[in-house]
Amino acid sequence: MSGAILAIESSCDDSCAAVLAADGSILSNIISSQGIHDRYGGVVPEIAARHHLTLLTPTIETALDQANLTLEAIKRVAVTQGPGLIGALLVGVGHAKAIVAARGIGLVAVDHLQGHVAANFISPDPFEPPFVCLIASGGHTLLARVDDHSSYSLLGETLDDAAGEAFDKGARMLGLPFPGGPALEKLAATGDSSAFDFPTARNVKGLDFSFAGVKTALLYAIRDLGEDEAKRQRANLAASYQQAIVDALVDRLTRALELSGIDRAAIGGGVAANGPLRERVSELGATTHIPARNLCTDNAAMIASAARFLPDCSAAAALALDAYPSGARR
Repeated sequence: MSGAILAIESSCDDSCAAVLAADGSILSNIISSQGIHDRYGGVVPEIAARHHLTLLTPTIETALDQANLTLEAIKRVAVTQGPGLIGALLVGVGHAKAIVAARGIGLVAVDHLQGHVAANFISPDPFEPPFVCLIASGGHTLLARVDDHSSYSLLGETLDDAAGEAFDKGARMLGLPFPGGPALEKLAATGDSSAFDFPTARNVKGLDFSFAGVKTALLYAIRDLGEDEAKRQRANLAASYQQAIVDALVDRLTRALELSGIDRAAIGGGVAANGPLRERVSELGATTHIPARNLCTDNAAMIASAARFLPDCSAAAALALDAYPSGARR
């Protein structure tokens, strides 16, 4: 186990730690959800950072215990550097720097989005490049061409809301609790997805996405129906809204496969846990890889997986490592 990697992920509101063996298999993958942000209808950055301060150390200890390892067996520590909530990221980076400074071991800085790509590399079912990867989460929606394990090329991204953000905002309009994506999916399962014709922004050029239109269309549909009828039609609204978002994601992924000439597709990010999206992607006709749901939402195993193919920071760079927020990928 001398090649085991300890990874820390704290880009949003989940405090995560994992240990990966040298062959890329998961020895532990612990996710400590803060369970407090639902009362605010969304993640509050300052509260998230403060809870990371409380949760990360015991989460790391649990990950090591579950892996049946001590810090003496860890030779590298990987940490999410960004993008994400800057305060939350800094807590994770600080923990990682403290461990490597005390132990004299390597530190690997990992981009969160590269982590979502690298979730597809985890044993026992690693998906090898080249492939096109759809990353869809609460903060990001993009298409990436993956030609090697250590990087990707951006093919397209959202011009406004991320898909997960659109799910959460739509759920809020329908009176559903936070986090909205799972709640909306559950409600949609009881509705008719053809009841309403919501737009999918097919007029957007290239491989970019736009979800502002479908969000506005839902708002207007609820307004025009009136309170009582909107409540009666809530499941149909949810099903039709979900269908439009999934259609947009699958349409761009299909187009990306055609334009790239690559017949291999993968997905990642929290929205990749959505059942209808997973089903639609599996039916594309291409060779596809769909990670387990707990590897789609934020987790540290994917950060460790990315670190397997990245170099350690120099000693000086490790000491000076800083986080970067959303929209500032480096």
